[in-house]
Amino acid sequence: MGHDAAAGAAPESSDGRRARGQRRRAEIIEATLRVVQRDGAGGVTHRTVAREAGVPPSLTTYYFATLDDLLVAALSSVAEEYTTCLREILDQGGDELTGLAELIACTATEGRRRALAERELSTLAARRPALRSVAHRWRDAVAEIAQRRNADPVATESMVATADGLCAAILLDNQPADARHIRAVLARSLGESDESTPHS
Repeated sequence: MGHDAAAGAAPESSDGRRARGQRRRAEIIEATLRVVQRDGAGGVTHRTVAREAGVPPSLTTYYFATLDDLLVAALSSVAEEYTTCLREILDQGGDELTGLAELIACTATEGRRRALAERELSTLAARRPALRSVAHRWRDAVAEIAQRRNADPVATESMVATADGLCAAILLDNQPADARHIRAVLARSLGESDESTPHS
């Protein structure tokens, strides 16, 4: 009976270790994003992230063998958050431009830290091929919103560039952002009037 009990406890112990490992991995990714926000992507090393996370450097290399592994994980975390928000906007079936404008406006407030990290890591992706596919996720999701409203590839490219530029301007200005103004700019990039009715 004791043997059976021990056998039954093994999966629970394994699950517990897995959960602790996932939690520790997430903490290291969050520490990486804090380093990026404070020091830029160039400040990310296993040692600086370990110091930020309050763990030994050997632990960061245990979960992320190379610096690219660590940066890909951090960028994936940011991209996944934005992509999830954009998917919700697409799935709601309302005015996608208003939803996108509100998301972009958040760059000035609670979304600033993630937006800074995304900007830094995306710039780094230009020099690190391992990061490029993940860095495209935000742009691909914005492109899907554009394509629902205008089939012209040039219009899609225009709105993706406009959304990207608006985010950069908000980060530079570090001032409150007006979602209604952002929506009007996005609409113009698609060739719509400011008063365009939401597409159903």
